[in-house]
Amino acid sequence: MRKRSQPPTTGAPTGQITNLLGQHGRLFAEPQPTADETAFQLDNTSARYYRSPYYLLHRRELQPVPPPSMLPPRLQLADVLPDAILQPITAAKRITFHAVGDTGAAKVNHAQTAAQAIAHKASIADAMARDVSAGGSDTPAFFFHLGDVVYNFGEGQYYYDQFYEPFRTYDRPIFAIPGNHDGAVFGDRPDLPQVETLTAFLRNFCGLTPARSPDAGALVRSTMTQPGVYFTLEAPFVSIIGLYTNVLEGPGVISSENGHYPLGEDQLQLLTCELTRLKPAREASERAVLIACHHPPVSADSKSGGTTGLADDIDRACRGAGLWPDAVLSGHAHLYQRYTRRVGGREIPYVVSGSGGFAATRPQVGLPKAPVTKGEYTLELDPIVEFGYLRVTVALSGRSKKLTIAFDSTTGTKQHDSVTVRLASGRIA
Repeated sequence: MRKRSQPPTTGAPTGQITNLLGQHGRLFAEPQPTADETAFQLDNTSARYYRSPYYLLHRRELQPVPPPSMLPPRLQLADVLPDAILQPITAAKRITFHAVGDTGAAKVNHAQTAAQAIAHKASIADAMARDVSAGGSDTPAFFFHLGDVVYNFGEGQYYYDQFYEPFRTYDRPIFAIPGNHDGAVFGDRPDLPQVETLTAFLRNFCGLTPARSPDAGALVRSTMTQPGVYFTLEAPFVSIIGLYTNVLEGPGVISSENGHYPLGEDQLQLLTCELTRLKPAREASERAVLIACHHPPVSADSKSGGTTGLADDIDRACRGAGLWPDAVLSGHAHLYQRYTRRVGGREIPYVVSGSGGFAATRPQVGLPKAPVTKGEYTLELDPIVEFGYLRVTVALSGRSKKLTIAFDSTTGTKQHDSVTVRLASGRIA
């Protein structure tokens, strides 16, 4: 029987399982996890829907953005994790969390078998779970997913193989913003999608109360209660403003962009309002402020590239609020890139980490050796075409208040890259 304890404990008798019990009875990891699967429970055949009448007719169109369940759409980490986990974080004035995007295991073709696709995904999930189980002062408090949880059309029937089973040993909450694949839709008729956009994502991440997901099979992870597909996560010492950049392969879109797209301005207004609200705490170096979006504002990958309109919208909100973020995190491009944005006397890391296990992509052909500067952005190192994930740490203890973003390998034996921002100066150490 599962022993439900508030914090993970040490010194438990042999054979006794002690997993985290979150607020309101939330469950995260399996008490007796099995070995990694080597075959899909349900073969993924959804790539055929790229030829469906609805998708072929509407693939260049945005999908509607579901309104949040509450305003402002804000979630406190304290409503998810128990005090016994948060108190040591608060006392140490230090918090660590994971971030990465594009983790769904689905790409099977002449170059990659199902077993290889599953192994790539499992290597990420297992490494992150080891970070949690290792314990210590830098134990990650949560995972903020940067989108594309499930390929190819975010279908509920694939959540088991692509999300719940791989992360069944990850004993912490997983928050997420949707990627384009999570919201993309298809249909046998040209005028009606078979399922409304984001149906499964909303069921698994934006429930009104934590519950058992019908998509999780017999696994125990509770559904999340995010207030929407775009929202602010308030954690000790860090606020993450997550944006939904819609369903196109490119560009990413959060607003009408001066009437060019049939979208409202709600996300742009939220971003401006949240930056304005957070400005006093940020200027006092009491917390770091991050923006997360699936599509990268800037990228040098061979498939999608960056999104100028999205970058301009973020800039407009920052200028309106008088506050620039400490970092911008994104996925979508299936590799790792780190840029430095120099603006307003600040040095801001723009980190692309769509390296979560799905179909690695190459950099642009003919890209010069790093560092490469274009406008206000400098690509600091050559893009890394390896699967891996981010460990983000905000430390406010002592005189050196800082944000550190590290890109770790799946083996846990190598840190590919790391950057530190001093919060007092807003400049890279």
